[in-house]
Amino acid sequence: MTITSEQKKRILKLQKEELDGHYTYLKLAKAVKDKHNATVIKNIAQDEMKHYQIWKRYTEKDTTPNKLRINFYYWLSKVLGLTFGIKLMERGEEKAQENYAALIGSIPEAKEILDEEEKHEDELLEMLDEESLKYAGSVVLGLNDALVELTGSLAGLTFAFQDTKIIALAGLITGIAASFSMAASEYLSSKSEEDEKVPLRSAIYTGFAYILTVAILIFPYLVISNFIVALLWTIANAILVIAIFNFYISVAKDFDFKKRFLEMSTISLGVALFSFVIGDVIRRVFGINV
Repeated sequence: MTITSEQKKRILKLQKEELDGHYTYLKLAKAVKDKHNATVIKNIAQDEMKHYQIWKRYTEKDTTPNKLRINFYYWLSKVLGLTFGIKLMERGEEKAQENYAALIGSIPEAKEILDEEEKHEDELLEMLDEESLKYAGSVVLGLNDALVELTGSLAGLTFAFQDTKIIALAGLITGIAASFSMAASEYLSSKSEEDEKVPLRSAIYTGFAYILTVAILIFPYLVISNFIVALLWTIANAILVIAIFNFYISVAKDFDFKKRFLEMSTISLGVALFSFVIGDVIRRVFGINV
């Protein structure tokens, strides 16, 4: 069978990706404690090697694994969870489907490999069930409340007091008190619901997400004396937190990143702007001059 140089380039790219996938899945399989899940991942690794060998017959070349890419996905899965790491890797494989589509008409095995890749994705989705995703709703509650409430509070306090140390102190007191309040509310809420979540864990996830967001938002006021610059930095931090969290959730739970990011950003910044104006009005009306 004669293949064009363009097809050969596509095949070589797929061959390299299959080899990287093989070693990445093998490494992940060793790190997974659940025996069933480890077996599923090992089987997928073996299929990736089989695909590599098929492509090798066409390229007549050996390729070397990309250790940087393999370690990147391995450690990403270790730090941010197996679900996130594997789904991000599968997103890369979805892009490879364009290469498969271009080869199906001329390479007999291309359709079979594509079908097996789709089967892999179904198997992975079926086995993935991580605690961190079970409690994603609790994390969202803590993050969202902290972003909306504290960004708004800090904006209001900034123009009311115009002193970064006082603003930081007031923000910390508000944030810490609110984190305990939110954790307690989540505990009671989870206790009244009939699901798999453990109420105490739900409360811990909510409280931790809240207090972490508080620390990120207040940090600029602790290191900068200019209250305007501190506020702008806090808003930038809020947008960054929203972007990172929504990217994680969009990958792990297949949500629309753009829609969720714009929604959370609009709400948080809208409340901040409103509080900013209210804070300035209160300062002028009551003649506060710290």
